Amino acid sequence: MSNFARCSRFPRSQSFDAVVLFIFFVFSIGTKAQANRDSAQIANFTDIAGKSGLTIENVFGGKETKKYIIETTGTGVAIFDYDNDGWPDIFIVNGTTLEGSPPGKGPTSHLYRNNHDGTFKDVTVEAGLIATGWGQGVCVGDYDNDGWEDLYVTYYGKNRLYHNQKGVFTEVAQQAGVAGSGKSWGTGCAFVDYDRDRLLDLIVANYVDFDLSTAPAPGARASCVWKGVPVMCGPRGLPGAKNILYRNRGNGTFEDVTVKAHLDRTDGHYSLGISTLDFDDDGWPDIYVACDSTPSILYHNNRDGTFTDVAVTAGAAFNEDGREQAGMGTSVADFNGDGRLDIFKTNFSDDTSTLYRNNGDGTFEDATFAAGLGLHTQYLGWGTMFFDFDNDGWPDLIVANGHVYPEVDKYHLGSNYQEPRILYHNNGNGTFTDISASAGVGITSAASSRGLAVGDLWNDGKLSVVISNMNSPPSLLVNQIRSSNHWIGIQTVGTRSNRDGIGAGITVNIGKRRLVDEVRSGSSYISNSDRRVHFGLGTAERVDSVQVRWPSGLVEQFNNVTVDSIHSLTEGSGVAMNHATPKNSAPSISR
Repeated sequence: MSNFARCSRFPRSQSFDAVVLFIFFVFSIGTKAQANRDSAQIANFTDIAGKSGLTIENVFGGKETKKYIIETTGTGVAIFDYDNDGWPDIFIVNGTTLEGSPPGKGPTSHLYRNNHDGTFKDVTVEAGLIATGWGQGVCVGDYDNDGWEDLYVTYYGKNRLYHNQKGVFTEVAQQAGVAGSGKSWGTGCAFVDYDRDRLLDLIVANYVDFDLSTAPAPGARASCVWKGVPVMCGPRGLPGAKNILYRNRGNGTFEDVTVKAHLDRTDGHYSLGISTLDFDDDGWPDIYVACDSTPSILYHNNRDGTFTDVAVTAGAAFNEDGREQAGMGTSVADFNGDGRLDIFKTNFSDDTSTLYRNNGDGTFEDATFAAGLGLHTQYLGWGTMFFDFDNDGWPDLIVANGHVYPEVDKYHLGSNYQEPRILYHNNGNGTFTDISASAGVGITSAASSRGLAVGDLWNDGKLSVVISNMNSPPSLLVNQIRSSNHWIGIQTVGTRSNRDGIGAGITVNIGKRRLVDEVRSGSSYISNSDRRVHFGLGTAERVDSVQVRWPSGLVEQFNNVTVDSIHSLTEGSGVAMNHATPKNSAPSISR
């Protein structure tokens, strides 16, 4: 969120301006008419959080002023089925204030159980999730393969690992070895079986090494002034933090393998959102990290327990002008239907978000402007997800926005502290159309938003969006228009792989089309979406087959998979196509 990583600081070339004008000219012709026509048919998002029971007010620093950077990052959201009743529930991370609260009266994160009728019940206390502090991000994964989803919550301070014991959580981070030093500032996280040994490991992004007692005041140095106005300081001028990789030992504990895995060789970054993806399609999970005011990171899995940061050589570290950006959230999908996973990243205001198109040869190309995503520079983006909200078979995009400086309103600095969301409809030809203006009040309403997660909350094929808003209640965005298009949901159950099937690559074959995605933990901005992989099918009334490449190396095909249904696919129950044995092995946990 640096005031340094923005376009206005760097002279823009004539070629850059020419591209902007050309793209604007191309997309302005017919875009307004198309947006009005499409959104009237496919999108009318309303915010039903209040009447659904999601009434928690996010507490995160001061409401009117933000003296220190710790007050600005906000919190994440997780959608997951904590009680195994087949219905996704909602967990919203909470923060605190500089002043703190009396013992026992501080704000806590909140867990909401799905009542199956469009409402949710707050079950925080009975579920054992009443901790307080500067909560940040969240990720979900069954780390002990017992069939119950566990929670990892990052903090400014010690992180927490909640072991799910049949719907009641026990905090075990310290004994499991994943609490951190207590001096770290954890942000994004993801469970990932990086060594393919059937045990979920844990990657944790860290933002800055920050000491509140010695933090500089607004205006104290050059990095504490934005457009001539004194503002909170950072992250520039603050020491960068290192990311941490924990390897699951299989006995309920983890080993810090950051150095062994060579993650420490990329240092001095300000890391936020994490997405895992197998970008080179070699069957081994890689890790992408959005970094604030520093180049993004792409950890390539070397298949021997180590990683190499290839972001620069792969073309995913900078934008097309070769500039580092202020990255916040990330999302992964095959946006253009070529069978390769692409990356989208949100950035600071006075810049655009970035779309990296996968070239299929281990490199990416900045396709932001070519795809029609380069016109919004006034917003500061955070949580974001690809999601096919109209089930036409092409992943759309939603972006949650909100500034970090409340001063932008007082001094009229070209942005607003509270900003609307952006909804991009995928045109199916490698481009997107911004339909936000007529996509419903849930999109056009302004807030200072941070975390965002999507999920099929009522198992009906209609994806909804949960957003965490700074110092305000959350948003639950539901599309009031039901498409006639078909869909399919896939839940993976690993046997030789980790039980969640996290890291599994899924291909849905429909005629000549191949729809691809992966099962993943984490992603967006420090959030975790519904683990079940959702595919819109358009008008197709049948699926030819579903192919799963499991983390174990087994590739199998599932036939007779019906549309408009959520299917649980168990490893080893389909038609085996081939099997590649992973290089590493470790004992599995008994159930």
